[in-house]
Amino acid sequence: MLEPRAVLELYPPHDNTLKGLFDSRASIGPLRPLLNFVDKRYSWQSFQGEVDRVAAMLHARAVGKGDRVAIVATNSDAHVILLFALARLGAAMVPLNPSFGVAELAYIIGHAEVRGAVVSQAVLATVQAAIGQVDVQPFLMLIDGEADHIPGFFGQVAYAGDAPIRGEPDDTCLIIYTSGTTGLPKGVMHSQKNYVACAEIAGARTALQPDEKVLIILPFFHVNALFYSLGSIFSAGASGTLLSRFSASTFWESVVETQATHVNIIEAIGNILQKRPREEFRTDHQLRVVYGVRAAFVKTFREEFQIPVLVTGFGMTECPGVICNPLGGPDKPGSIGILATHPDTTRPWTQARVVDDEGQDLPNGAVGELWLQSPTIMQGYFRDQETTKAAYRSGWFMTGDLVRRDDDGYFYFISRKKDIIRRRGENISGAELDRVIGEHPGVYEAAAIAVPAELGEDEILAAIVRKPGVELSALEIADWCRQHLAPMKVPRYVLFLDELPHTPTHKVAKAQLRSDPSLRQRATDLERTS
Repeated sequence: MLEPRAVLELYPPHDNTLKGLFDSRASIGPLRPLLNFVDKRYSWQSFQGEVDRVAAMLHARAVGKGDRVAIVATNSDAHVILLFALARLGAAMVPLNPSFGVAELAYIIGHAEVRGAVVSQAVLATVQAAIGQVDVQPFLMLIDGEADHIPGFFGQVAYAGDAPIRGEPDDTCLIIYTSGTTGLPKGVMHSQKNYVACAEIAGARTALQPDEKVLIILPFFHVNALFYSLGSIFSAGASGTLLSRFSASTFWESVVETQATHVNIIEAIGNILQKRPREEFRTDHQLRVVYGVRAAFVKTFREEFQIPVLVTGFGMTECPGVICNPLGGPDKPGSIGILATHPDTTRPWTQARVVDDEGQDLPNGAVGELWLQSPTIMQGYFRDQETTKAAYRSGWFMTGDLVRRDDDGYFYFISRKKDIIRRRGENISGAELDRVIGEHPGVYEAAAIAVPAELGEDEILAAIVRKPGVELSALEIADWCRQHLAPMKVPRYVLFLDELPHTPTHKVAKAQLRSDPSLRQRATDLERTS
């Protein structure tokens, strides 16, 4: 197996643009397989032909340097082709969640002032309604279906001539809008240089080899799929398969059919797979590496699923790929790893501080906010200088995440600052409570949130989804928590729900739970029943 730097050295140098990265990797064996989606099979050469065709199509519609084009669809080959076609022109892709409603789409389309929107037939009517509510009037292009009234059908139209090559390393190539759970969505801008750097570190941290295969199951409106899964393919000169969306029931079947060696997941998916019926599991899989495996399901993935390499790390939309546990160990349970480095270790990389509320550095072992400097940090929030400025202090990006660092430089995630519950003068991590309650054998999913206490500060409410067919009481949850947590961390309120709300990236939408004042009224108050 080649070391990560040796993988990069297989290919000619590039200029830190997406086209430069692609040309470097395609120069060695252009007929090698690159990407599969449904019944489409792209080699590096045939993919380049599609990129050239779509770039010419966009150029004919006056898309040029600095412009934005949205794509609203479930995962498809169109996302990847569009990303590279726009980057060639020096323009940016704005990937949007296809489950967004009219109001959500209207806000982003208007805020980003997109020149065009590439859409699937399934969301066409919603996108058209959204466009009707904003001043901008982008052109529409379909990637599937039949719509003669919309010129520029993505799958059929051919354009003569070549599009100009105008992309440069510092050009914005992606604007990813955050979920906006605490306000209006913010457009996080990343340059081509950012993307290429993230891609190369993503390939390195899972030691992806040129002959290996990545299965992409996470949505393309999120950095994980775009930067880590897809980026690593282009960095290592490997190949991959796209799924339109994650399906728990067919996950292992897809892994086997695609002969995948690598897959990226998030915590929610890991928990789901751990709890799925074992008859769905396939012992004949070829997975070598799974990225995104948290402590709560390491044992299952290692011992039951027989996956030899489990990797975890930390990143945000604003700063992807900044912390990762090294493949060579040591294995520190619960750690998110050390500061990530580029395979070329002579290049400057991420620096970090752990600070208190006044911005003063804290000693190792103390819990504080993580501040970062890194070549992969965003260019800023699109058309929002005030929020961009507020995200930094003295040149350091403030993540809003609480961590601790040990003497070996390993970081441990504690909680989002906004997920801290202040109870009786103590700070309690909501994430810790989620994990402990979620480990109860009768619990499918749990979310602990703060609710107002009578005398000020917070009380803890645990919102819980039982496993199907399981009888489980609030008192049993309290007993479980007393066995595994300090007394002050035992929830006062327990509420059983049929399901929890989720963000588009499968995380529990705690902000939505906190905004519902009826939760406490409907919950069992353990102080009154004990």
